[in-house]
Amino acid sequence: MTQNDIDGRIAQANGRLKSAKVGVSLVRQGDRLYLRGTFPPKPHSQASAPYQQRLALGFHANPLGIKNAEAEARKVGALLDCKEFSWSPYLKDAVNSVTCGDWVEKFEKDYFAKRDRNPKTETTWTRSYLEVLKRLPFDEPLSVEILKDLILSTNPDTRSRQNYAMVCNAIAKFANLESDFSLYSGNYSPRKATPRDLPTDEEIQAAYYKIPNPDWQWVYGVIATYGVRPHEVFYLDFKDLPIASVTDGKTGARRVWACYPEWVETFQIKNVCLPSVTGKANVNLGERVSKAFKRYEIPFKPYDLRHCWAVRSLEFGLDISLAAQQMGHSAKVHSDLYHHWISDRHHQKAYDALMNRSDRPKPPLR
Repeated sequence: MTQNDIDGRIAQANGRLKSAKVGVSLVRQGDRLYLRGTFPPKPHSQASAPYQQRLALGFHANPLGIKNAEAEARKVGALLDCKEFSWSPYLKDAVNSVTCGDWVEKFEKDYFAKRDRNPKTETTWTRSYLEVLKRLPFDEPLSVEILKDLILSTNPDTRSRQNYAMVCNAIAKFANLESDFSLYSGNYSPRKATPRDLPTDEEIQAAYYKIPNPDWQWVYGVIATYGVRPHEVFYLDFKDLPIASVTDGKTGARRVWACYPEWVETFQIKNVCLPSVTGKANVNLGERVSKAFKRYEIPFKPYDLRHCWAVRSLEFGLDISLAAQQMGHSAKVHSDLYHHWISDRHHQKAYDALMNRSDRPKPPLR
């Protein structure tokens, strides 16, 4: 029997339950069946009023399981109507089990016990881990099946699938669950991403003069000149112009050289005038920059300017390891991201530069 057949039978059972005005329905997660309804809080729960929850039945998602689950739904529905429902019979096999919510709380404590809790690590936790973990059914015991279903809810061969597998592997290992979700990670690679239509240097320079606010005009010029991350604009030192020193940020301190040193003068980099904004974390500062770009109708994103710096460094012939260091990432990341983004016009520009060299090789004389 196919999964569609099973889901069809579940739908039929739910139709009968609805007609009988039973306030509980059947749901399938993986190969198991659950009841869904408005139940009173579980024992030791911090909730004070009934809310939408799922009740684990232990039945397999097959014809017999559906038949038994429908009968159990009618029984539970009647108990709820009489206000005589108790969780005890349904938790007897899980007295010592720990819910997903409990494990997430323990995992978070362990995560920050191993590293300093600061805006940078908070951002990593929220964006990489919590974004995945918050999708777990917090009131149910953590299991391999639940984690697997969460991973498979994402599209194959995507960055999301890769991250979900990584996070689920991490919490499974922490909870001593025997599993390995690596085989579900897929084959995502930045090389498969569609290259952006990056602006030309002429377009970048022209857009600078269209920004009416001098503070945000300066921010724009800095990102264009040095290719720093948007939030890193707020962590710069220019005592060694035309070199910019990044003092903090996502990947810590480093020094960056301007691929166009002329832009240091053109964009008046030495006249530092940061906009007066605040942000609890780097991601908040980055969002302020992105919103400013939208507000002043700049036709490209802040990261487009960073990508342009990277591609420009390749055109100039800057060694890839040096360019990667200046951008604050590994040579592999640099190669995977930016060699993939070089378009024909970049190749033509590099070719023309080579051909116009006075010392380039010449064909044999006749």
